[in-house]
Amino acid sequence: MTCMNHHYTDVKESYLFADIRKRIDTWLKKNPGGKVLRLGIGDVTQPLMPSVIQALHEAVEDQTHAETFHGYMPECGDPGLRQAIAKWYQQRDIPVEWEEVFISSGASDELGDILHLFDRSLAAMIPEPAYPAYADANIMDGRKIIYPEIDADHGFMPVPPAEDIQALIYLCSPDNPTGAACTRQCLEQWIEYAGRTGSVILFDAAYESFVQEKNIPRSIYEIEGAKGCAIEISSLSKTAGFTGTRCGYTVIPLSLEREGLSLNKMWVRNRTTKTNGISYILQKGALAVFSEQGQREAAELREVYRRNARNFMQALDEAGLSYTGGKNSPYIWMKCPDDHGSWETFDILLEKGQIVATPGAGFGESGEGWIRFSMFADEEDIREAGRRIIFLRNEKYF
Repeated sequence: MTCMNHHYTDVKESYLFADIRKRIDTWLKKNPGGKVLRLGIGDVTQPLMPSVIQALHEAVEDQTHAETFHGYMPECGDPGLRQAIAKWYQQRDIPVEWEEVFISSGASDELGDILHLFDRSLAAMIPEPAYPAYADANIMDGRKIIYPEIDADHGFMPVPPAEDIQALIYLCSPDNPTGAACTRQCLEQWIEYAGRTGSVILFDAAYESFVQEKNIPRSIYEIEGAKGCAIEISSLSKTAGFTGTRCGYTVIPLSLEREGLSLNKMWVRNRTTKTNGISYILQKGALAVFSEQGQREAAELREVYRRNARNFMQALDEAGLSYTGGKNSPYIWMKCPDDHGSWETFDILLEKGQIVATPGAGFGESGEGWIRFSMFADEEDIREAGRRIIFLRNEKYF
């Protein structure tokens, strides 16, 4: 008799970041006191904004007095925060109601939890290269995974497959790791495909705040028909530096139904059963992000990473290297020069330039031959990394 979920044994060992750490440790042992420039992990480096810190302090103080103390919060999120997020959408002419907004502990958690809404027989469609957790969560759930075509020659824009397949479709825009941002035409194709096949799109919008081009949608709900086929999952991690603070939000339209079931009502039932809500303190901090002052401060915070991207792209251009991303994304996806492999390029960067990046092969087989740089780094480290890459290129190390 089987009592365990043996699908966990189908998940590959998490060798990517373990292997990266091992190679860095080996280099540091050979070079005591040496410094590496870490452009690998997508974690923010700037501290939380002043308005958020003030709100967090106020929330802690609230918890010290009986008349302002808060215990359990509403499982779907504080109505005030849900209303603020809905208003933020509405100010951009995106039709989202507050009852459609759910507060989460972050996009990563929600992307895994949301699978409870769907039968395990429903396949997952994951355009690769992709965030590895997409595939791993579905493998653990025992799902079949389909990998549709992504054309590197067209900026890694995902294209619906020719065959009609009902599936749970993962779209990330701007994308991690490639930095590609879906155009309106791209999203229209996927929405039409999802509507025709009865599929549901999971739209990962964790990096939407980095979009700068006006013709690039920041929300899938900017496209007609999306509310009938898409769930949008977002986060304050990269928008406002909440990677260690943990708060995000999910939008499930009231009109989204499959087989006569409302996905919004199902998620209300799920949250009221499986969670006790996000803490009052964190939600108070998150609410500050959506104030006028919070939005100004968040924009200033993101400008640090945008400036990093501009400086790094300038260095890659000078070195004559090909890449995508950077303009609408905090990630730069570089083509490995001279037909080098991802890990070979990683080793050259580490050994010769003391730069740490993430090999593209770790994001799926189609990522081989590419390497990802994160712009979530110290500004001077980014500038120095750019200078070193120009040097490595001039000295023909790659």
